[in-house]
Amino acid sequence: SSRTMSLLSQLEKINLDSVLGEADNARYVTSKILHLVQSQEKTRKEMTSKGSTGIEVILSTLEVKPFSLCGYRYLTSSHFIIGLCGGRRASVLVTKGGTQILLQLLLTASRDSPPNEELMVLLHTLLAKIGPKDKKIGMKARINGALNISLNLVKQNLQNHRLILPCLQVLRVYSTNSVNAVSLGKNGVVELMFKIIGPFSKKNTSLIKVALDTLAALLKSKTNARRAVDRGYVQVLLTIYVDWHRHDSRHRYMLIRKGVLQCIKSVTHIKLGRKAFIDANGMKILYNTSQECLAVRTLDPLVNTSSLIMRKCFPKNRLPLPTIKSAFHFQLPVIPSSGPVAQLYNLPPDVDDVVDESDDNDDAETESEVETENDDDKDQHFKNDDIETDINKLKPRQELGRPIEELKMYEQFFPELSENFQECDLVSKEPKPFVPDANLCGPIVVPTAGEE
Repeated sequence: SSRTMSLLSQLEKINLDSVLGEADNARYVTSKILHLVQSQEKTRKEMTSKGSTGIEVILSTLEVKPFSLCGYRYLTSSHFIIGLCGGRRASVLVTKGGTQILLQLLLTASRDSPPNEELMVLLHTLLAKIGPKDKKIGMKARINGALNISLNLVKQNLQNHRLILPCLQVLRVYSTNSVNAVSLGKNGVVELMFKIIGPFSKKNTSLIKVALDTLAALLKSKTNARRAVDRGYVQVLLTIYVDWHRHDSRHRYMLIRKGVLQCIKSVTHIKLGRKAFIDANGMKILYNTSQECLAVRTLDPLVNTSSLIMRKCFPKNRLPLPTIKSAFHFQLPVIPSSGPVAQLYNLPPDVDDVVDESDDNDDAETESEVETENDDDKDQHFKNDDIETDINKLKPRQELGRPIEELKMYEQFFPELSENFQECDLVSKEPKPFVPDANLCGPIVVPTAGEE
């Protein structure tokens, strides 16, 4: 009945028609829909309402029509729908198969030389919006062959911040899948991120923030973390963090500083990363910067993340502690002349007595990272081994001080614990006569003669 529904019905008929001359008509109808979507709130609500088929018509047009100006206008319409109607509408596009269609269009558009910049910006913006709503987007991008398209665009357009920003947002979504993270790392994405985030600059801070988030997701892969350690990037991250700490006197870029800490936290998941952090004097750097942040309440996230990193990387020692690494010294009353205890006490002060064997088999694990599509960082989070989480182990066990056989002698004093009682007179042990309660049973009616 409305103008929008009329245009959508015309478009649906055009989609079913294979005549080449309909392209001009489709372009005209598309421009009218785009104008209505941009100018009228009522149209946006109408196209995305529950019973409307507007999104289905748009997606079917993108799927069957040639990749031309018509398709570009439809992408613009979809962009306005998602941007102005909230993230809930992005889920609708995902359920209707929008992710697959957009990835296929991205693959088709990348074959042009050079690719249309406006089209690439719009496609990546749409994918970045609907990506978090689609848990399988990483797998779909890898199957379609669209995984490296965004990476190549970033490599070729490092100075074009308008284009690489949505590309980085898409790479951030792709990197949540561990298989994608390893594949992108082999193609040089880790080195590329360090070109974007450094050296220190307050220009294009939004781009730096997205690049740091992408790098933190990539470094959760142990393969990428080792690659970063081998190239000395742990020292680079600490230097970047100190630069931002010194220059951000008004604390306007706290999110960027936290992004750098997240990258350090990710790279220290592996033993090589923790060793590189210690060698780069990271303990002293994070301790000093955390002390300076304590006075500002809004910087508590930086202090908390720094504390987690320092706790994770601090060398572990057994008790008793014979070295100067502890403020307390527990001297054994008798130290044997030989054996493991004597070896502990004979160690130099700067030698750890606990060997970190957490990931000694990393080289074998490099090629064995198996594709698991539901790997929501299941093996990426650092776990505190000294915190007990089993509720059954935390509950104290209550044990009887004497065996049950000895306790049976007290049964006569506590009969209510072992006997089943009926309502009876405790003195005569005979059942009590039943006396009806008038308040409960109502008045008692005695039948007269002749009545049953």
